Amino acid sequence: MSIPTIHPFAFDPTYGLKLEQLRAIEPPQVPDGFDDFWQKRYTAAIAVDPQPRLRHSKPHHDKWHVFDVSYTSTDSIQINGWLLIPRHGQVSRGLVVGHGYGGRDQPDFDLPLQETAVLFPCSRGLSLSATPEIPADAPSHVLHGIESRDTYVIGGCVEDLWLAVSALETLYPWIAGHIGYSGISFGGGLGALAIPFDARIDRGHLMVPTFGDRKAWLTLPTVGSADSVQAYQKQHGSVFETLRFFDAAIAASRIKVPMLIAPALFDPAVAPPCQFAVANATQKFNEIFILDAGHFEYTGMEEQNAILRDKVGQFFKVS
Repeated sequence: MSIPTIHPFAFDPTYGLKLEQLRAIEPPQVPDGFDDFWQKRYTAAIAVDPQPRLRHSKPHHDKWHVFDVSYTSTDSIQINGWLLIPRHGQVSRGLVVGHGYGGRDQPDFDLPLQETAVLFPCSRGLSLSATPEIPADAPSHVLHGIESRDTYVIGGCVEDLWLAVSALETLYPWIAGHIGYSGISFGGGLGALAIPFDARIDRGHLMVPTFGDRKAWLTLPTVGSADSVQAYQKQHGSVFETLRFFDAAIAASRIKVPMLIAPALFDPAVAPPCQFAVANATQKFNEIFILDAGHFEYTGMEEQNAILRDKVGQFFKVS
């Protein structure tokens, strides 16, 4: 282990917790109506025709055909991103890839995948999916519509992922039932919320996922998206009643498909207790790959990331 000991933060990004303590964290209590809330949103979302549209993208890559993609999500919002199609072999699987709160400015070409159509959507309001109605910076985006669980932007971002699956199924009907999800940080939290309510997703990979254990998320010091929500709460009053319906740990306890989750022991942006709340909530047959740190460079990072990359390749391997 190479957990960082020198850092510039005014708080301890391990929060004084060792691995055994993190492993003992349990998911929060489920609010009444949690499952019904999400099932209704899912039913409404998949009734939307995504109408995916493709055009050749400027980037060229030896392994992938690269397309700009757009599709329609809920609230008639246009989601934009990229689609990678393998230059060699057939398309036998699909993968939706979520991004962190920094957004995304290009697809990830260094994926250890074969015969897979890979869709990189930008969540509503962010990067290529920027819109005047939704703030484009992370501290403001995470607050948009937070006054009500029915208007909170995170619900719409989850719906964007469900519509990404619909878009892949529209483009490649034969891969239905063979579509996975992979997300990091913000995208990891969205994935934990999206996967349990969409039976079309057959497996998921979440790296340093956020939005777990919202009560802790609202109290632990951080430099991540929770910081602006904590500041908002001090000024405007509790937002917990909204956020508890967007708890990634509660949602993760409902996941029934294979998962590969990579939480970190040290993380200034997403508190490790919140990450492990998500990881621990999943069924015990899933794999948890523990990183020394997240959102921070550390000794051995490249080696750990290389091992995780190989695991991801095996996890999403075409069978």
